Amino acid sequence: MSKITNLSSLRFFSCLLSSFSLLLIPGSADNPSTSDSSNNNTAASKKSSGTSTPLTILFTFIGLLAVGAFSVFLYKLWQRKKREEQHARLLKLFEQDDELEVELGIRD
Repeated sequence: MSKITNLSSLRFFSCLLSSFSLLLIPGSADNPSTSDSSNNNTAASKKSSGTSTPLTILFTFIGLLAVGAFSVFLYKLWQRKKREEQHARLLKLFEQDDELEVELGIRD
């Protein structure tokens, strides 16, 4: 049950991060601060922002992939550590049983 919860929360945060990154992409929102007297400058800036927008999207996508891969890596590392702790507890439990048997004289 906890795996389902962890996966759904991971999916939620990745969707939240991707939607937030779309807000950060320059050129996705209209900028009304440009004046009408500089039509030549706006045409040139539109050209340059048009070529940089795909690069920005690409870098954002690569960044999101890196964050996702890092999250999966940390989750797998956490799972392995938790499994090793459980295994150590199990071994310790059986070692205590062996000590009791020796103390009671059941086993040599």
